Amino acid sequence: MQHRGFLLLTLLALLALTSAAAKKKDKVKKGGPGSECAEWAWGPCTPSSKDCGVGFREGTCGAQTQRIRCRVPCNWKKEFGADCKYKFENWGACDGGTGTKVRQGTLKKARYNAQCQETIRVTNPCTPKTKAKAKAKKGKGKD
Repeated sequence: MQHRGFLLLTLLALLALTSAAAKKKDKVKKGGPGSECAEWAWGPCTPSSKDCGVGFREGTCGAQTQRIRCRVPCNWKKEFGADCKYKFENWGACDGGTGTKVRQGTLKKARYNAQCQETIRVTNPCTPKTKAKAKAKKGKGKD
């Protein structure tokens, strides 16, 4: 009976060891720290369906090619891409002539060596004044 338990324990240890070795081998293939390639060039994140959501990004380094999962947020501004992160100022005053407000963003971080503009301007339609009236109505109904 003790021999059976010992054999079972040895078999489980051997399986765990081979599984860990296989995982380590996969990490090396992906261009990890053990890879001989240091300068990966990554392309943009391309959603699998429509224009946002989960997708893939392809990278190349010499003759190696790698494909990793990525995600494009659905509320992201498509003009400047999901890999360009900006720090935005507060919204400016509403321009009555165009019905829009403007704010400027300064590049904070470019992920995956993306080609990003240093500064960008974003416009948004002005919000009507009805929000303040709706809040006042909610407050009156609580009494």
